[in-house]
Amino acid sequence: MISHIDHLVLTVSDIDASVKFFEEVFSMTPITFANGRKAVSFGNQKINFQTAGQEMRNHALEGSGDLCLIASVSLEEVIEQLNQHNIEVLEGPVEKTGAMGPMMSVYINDLDNNLIEISRYPESETATQSD
Repeated sequence: MISHIDHLVLTVSDIDASVKFFEEVFSMTPITFANGRKAVSFGNQKINFQTAGQEMRNHALEGSGDLCLIASVSLEEVIEQLNQHNIEVLEGPVEKTGAMGPMMSVYINDLDNNLIEISRYPESETATQSD
């Protein structure tokens, strides 16, 4: 019935700052759509942003987002990138279980205290995913 996630929405205090954060830290592509709304895209997915206090259908609190991103590079390279941007690693690398089994993860907060988990599956599973 469901094949994949198309997009998710994060409620943030400053949309432009959040777009810049995801673009610079994770090399995501900024996009503008539907009456000037802002998002970032990566692969076949995107993260849309909405301003806290202006949500029409949901009412998020600071730091209520929690998402897991799969890295295309080693976690050592991820941590190096985070260090270059002075982003504190809250936890990790630690072993976790994702949608497709065991993986290694590091955790950070974005500008609005949303929890961002950056993970990597073992090489054999990563190769299978891209086929």
